[in-house]
Amino acid sequence: MTATDSGLAQLARGAEEIIKRDDLEARLRLGRPLRIKAGFDPTAPDLHLGHTVLLNKMRQFQDLGHQVIFLIGDFTGMIGDPSGKSATRKPLTREDVRANAQTYADQVFKVLDRSKTEVRFNSEWFGAMTAADMIKLAGQLTVARMLERDDFAKRYAAQQSISIHEFLYPLVQGYDSVALQADVELGGTDQTFNLLMGRGLQEHHGQAPQVVMTMPLLEGLDGVAKMSKSLGNYIGINEPAIDIVTKTMKIGDALMWRWIELLSFEISLAELATLQNDVAAGALHPRDLKLRLARELAARFQGAAEAEKAVAGWQAVVTGAGDTSQLPLTKLVVPAEGLRIAALLTQAGLTPSNSEATRKLRERSVRINGEVFEDAQRSFPPGFEAVLQVGKRAFARVRLLGA
Repeated sequence: MTATDSGLAQLARGAEEIIKRDDLEARLRLGRPLRIKAGFDPTAPDLHLGHTVLLNKMRQFQDLGHQVIFLIGDFTGMIGDPSGKSATRKPLTREDVRANAQTYADQVFKVLDRSKTEVRFNSEWFGAMTAADMIKLAGQLTVARMLERDDFAKRYAAQQSISIHEFLYPLVQGYDSVALQADVELGGTDQTFNLLMGRGLQEHHGQAPQVVMTMPLLEGLDGVAKMSKSLGNYIGINEPAIDIVTKTMKIGDALMWRWIELLSFEISLAELATLQNDVAAGALHPRDLKLRLARELAARFQGAAEAEKAVAGWQAVVTGAGDTSQLPLTKLVVPAEGLRIAALLTQAGLTPSNSEATRKLRERSVRINGEVFEDAQRSFPPGFEAVLQVGKRAFARVRLLGA
């Protein structure tokens, strides 16, 4: 296998679609760094693992010697991306965009190599455009072409409003590729229409059309819906290492393979195939592999030392042997008379309600410092400190403070 073939295999890992794969292979053989573009509208300042699927692919391009352009859509962010939306989205103010953009920049370098990343803002070229320039750009597309986009077509058929400025979004995103002379643009599967817009506009401006690479939308902790803060099925990259570890350990065995393919840098495709065979043969327990992935993710976002502490804390609780002091301490303020166990478990975030906590007590699923606890009437006063556990995977080290 040549270096180009090896690089192509690595870059194709986890990708949903490459348009066109032959073009990507040909450009990789040119022997020059390719310009890899990915655009981010600074609409939500906190990144989760779902966002890092795209960042991971950017890092792979960097590691192969290519130029990554992290494009912050400060101009497009004020339009509002209509992708997947059933209604016009409220545009952000310039102040919102600036604040979110800075937060994005602070987080993405947990994945990307800062020294090999070109950070750009699309207001650089759109801010200098005149109204006549924008009208000329809009003249390159038809309404019929815009209505080929699935979300626009559905809203039009349902007689839901579509604002004229929303038609500008894919056009503006496409022109970013012209301004940056992109060789490759990365995006989620929900961005395919916009990415293809870049190919067409580049051809119109006499440039070679970019290769489009779409990445799948990562399923969240439930293994069903895409990872989302609003659904609560996410792991934020700024979360403490212990939270990254404990949440990763909760995912299903089937989802584990998907996460490894899209999120792991340490497990190669060849090793992944071997691990799948080992698990199928019973030679490797899925739990051990999840723990390996959890350690890798925690180390990436919170550092190796914090990752090791988190893994040690998790193992201590799950196995009943080890130093649980490695677990982070959650401090809860309680009244002088203390809290009963059901309320305590709920306040610690281990159960969604007191009634659920009571049910877990009846099932003998609650442990305090590793011992099964069943006394629903006992109160715990200020000064109490212990490791609380519900089931095998939900636990917290808590200390109660007086009000």
